[in-house]
Amino acid sequence: MAQKIADETDRRILKELTADARITNNELAERVGLSASACLRRLRRLEETGVIKGYTALVDPTAEGWTMTAIASVRLSRQNEDEIEMFETAVRSWDEVLECHLVTGSRDYVLKVMSAGLDQYERFIKEKIARLRCVDTIETSFVMNTIKERRI
Repeated sequence: MAQKIADETDRRILKELTADARITNNELAERVGLSASACLRRLRRLEETGVIKGYTALVDPTAEGWTMTAIASVRLSRQNEDEIEMFETAVRSWDEVLECHLVTGSRDYVLKVMSAGLDQYERFIKEKIARLRCVDTIETSFVMNTIKERRI
């Protein structure tokens, strides 16, 4: 199987696109030291091989009214296929959940959840997570400040 990232030039292309996905191909080519056509060929290859999964806009959460971030650790009552499927299907449908990770250790899942405040977060817990019969425990930490956030 061929390596998806061929060399340091591919890495520079990805770094530039991570910083500004709206950059023109000509500007990107100039920044990474390629001709526009060579840069476009590399870019298309990175897209076609799945290295670049897509392009998106980063939206300020406060524009949605979300001012509070919580990290919720969830343990299921049993780790059988039905309960795992129930939990994962529910999580995918909840707008408040920005990320959900299956993890090792004493918890089964870690969720990054955004809300408009403590009252809304409490409603989210009571009306969504706690209503799932597969959930055993929920432990929440609230984010006081984000020191570093990097998207790749």
